[in-house]
Amino acid sequence: MGKQLYVTNISFQATEEDIWKHFSVAGKVKHIKLLTDPVTGKFKGCGFVEMATLQDAKEAIDTLDDCLVIDRQIKVEEARPPKPRETQYSSADRRKPAPGKRPSGRGRK
Repeated sequence: MGKQLYVTNISFQATEEDIWKHFSVAGKVKHIKLLTDPVTGKFKGCGFVEMATLQDAKEAIDTLDDCLVIDRQIKVEEARPPKPRETQYSSADRRKPAPGKRPSGRGRK
């Protein structure tokens, strides 16, 4: 079990401070990251809470899962490790024709 927790169904009125206060009941909170939409900047209703110790994280799950925070019943679970990202290709790589295909365009007769 890790110290990083994933929290869902957080009220859209909740602030980082509200989440910090609730999780402090279970133990020492090291960091909170509330997720926002990259385009609109609006809060998505979920986030990550990092606890100081594994025992604090377990206590937070046991104590705060299904707990009412502001106007919603939050879900608290252990965060899964991030998936590896796919390799990014340069734009030049995307222009290459697929194997066995002839290039189209001006040079073709």
